[in-house]
Amino acid sequence: MRALKLIASLIQRGVLKSPALIEAFETIDRADFVPHELKAMAYEDIPLPIGSFQTISQPYTVAFMLELLQPNLGDRVLDLGSGSGWTTALLASVSRHVDGVERIEELLSFSRKNLAKYDFENITLHQAQVELGLKGEHFDKILVSCAADEVPLELLEQLSPGGIMVIPVQNSILNVQKKSDGSLQTQEYPGFVFVPLVREEK
Repeated sequence: MRALKLIASLIQRGVLKSPALIEAFETIDRADFVPHELKAMAYEDIPLPIGSFQTISQPYTVAFMLELLQPNLGDRVLDLGSGSGWTTALLASVSRHVDGVERIEELLSFSRKNLAKYDFENITLHQAQVELGLKGEHFDKILVSCAADEVPLELLEQLSPGGIMVIPVQNSILNVQKKSDGSLQTQEYPGFVFVPLVREEK
């Protein structure tokens, strides 16, 4: 099966490691989250268009980011730029609750339809507002799937002490850890390309 071949390749390349995430990749079929006409390409290790000038990320990149994020069953997770719902489903498989936030209404409808193929009861989808994320809420983990010019302050405020945020900034992926005293520790992984993070206009 081509899906298993893709997963085996990600494991062999050392990017997909955690047993829980490996199981999530095996359970959540990427083909359920791409447009019908692109299903034949769902198991290629490439980004694919999902409409509205957005993409579903390359499996290598998603695995890389999720391994950095280290989601676990006790976590409340924010999935910002949830797109077609694939990362939301993967996260829901390994977390307590996932709040998916998407700016584009058509993609929000597409992701609801895609996620309905599964029995998740721990996902809430939201239309993006002017403030990034969900103002006033706090999350153990935050995954951002579009590139910012810099780390947004409002997302740092929503990250709980002890939490991790994985976010593309320009052409790098940043792993931002908030210590219990509120200080930040950041690691940078360059060489990635994402669609840009767009804020809603006031």
